[in-house]
Amino acid sequence: MEIFSARRDMQSLAVIDDQRPIGLINRDIFMSQMSRPFHRELYDKKSCIAFMDKEPLIVDADISIEALAFRTVEAGDKALVDGFIVTRDGRFSGLGSGLQLISAVAEMQAEKNRQIMQSIEYASVIQRAMLRASSETLSMKLRDAAMIWEPRDVVGGDFYHFAAFPSGWFGAVADCTGHGVPGAFMTLLASASLSKALEQIGPRDPAALLAAVNRNVKSQLGQLDDGDAGNQSNDGLDTALFWFDTEQRVLHFAGARIAAHILPPEAAEFETIAADRMGVGYVDSHADYAWHLRSIPVTPGSLLFIYTDGLSDQIGGPRNISFGRRRALDVVVEHRADTPAAICERVRLALAQWQGLQPRRDDVTLFCARI
Repeated sequence: MEIFSARRDMQSLAVIDDQRPIGLINRDIFMSQMSRPFHRELYDKKSCIAFMDKEPLIVDADISIEALAFRTVEAGDKALVDGFIVTRDGRFSGLGSGLQLISAVAEMQAEKNRQIMQSIEYASVIQRAMLRASSETLSMKLRDAAMIWEPRDVVGGDFYHFAAFPSGWFGAVADCTGHGVPGAFMTLLASASLSKALEQIGPRDPAALLAAVNRNVKSQLGQLDDGDAGNQSNDGLDTALFWFDTEQRVLHFAGARIAAHILPPEAAEFETIAADRMGVGYVDSHADYAWHLRSIPVTPGSLLFIYTDGLSDQIGGPRNISFGRRRALDVVVEHRADTPAAICERVRLALAQWQGLQPRRDDVTLFCARI
């Protein structure tokens, strides 16, 4: 009673027998009981054992904070409120506070989060460096083209690839499995596969490029080995590959679940170039699948618009439904006289307004060019 009265900050007292802890007395419970009528007369001369918890949480001084946190959770609310006894070689060493433990765990978690975010932020530098050559091609060689690339997190699962040639230019817009760090890993694999295919095949046959990327991704992810099905990664990508022949003014297109949309100068609405419904990679995708090559003559001044499903699938609006394909294309048609950069910004603003307070669901990539 004297100790609790003198130490207002002390929540618990350990009961020690020959330097070994045998129980723990909770301040609030003790003071509440001793304030009842006649309790002082009944208990003043008795042992404090009458008030102690005989099964407190007892831990060794060498236990890690992480292990202690698990032990405390297993012990329940009592250990957080009363605290716990710390021993060294079985002898009493001190008392631990549940509040101090929570504070220590929070500090450790904050430090871990800081280290993780530093790693992810540097990963973003690597991913953006991978896209830099394509970004420079867009800004320097394809002056009437623009792109918006917005990862849902610091890094993302969407990527793009552009390259200019004397007789035309090649483009790719891709959406890999997942987002964040897993998606970013997939973009590195898929982008490297596409670069390798371009070196071997060249840019003029997008369908052949898709088949080559598919085989390489499936091989890299172990999806070709039927005997090791348990270790297969069911990952891949949806993508649109296209070659625009500037001399013949023909767009050669092949798509894996990402379509292309063309708006001729005098047309009232977009013409959609359908994509095949077969993804690239994935366990269920056929290793020998042949994508369809579609070649479309393009009227000068037409708009080419391609996007990933992070745009159309975003939930929002008054009824919390998806932004949708039609709404995205209508924004482009409405602002068709603007530059591609301005059109992309209009679509981005429309998406942000539609999203409102809803969380971003996926990475968003959209490409617009006047060809």
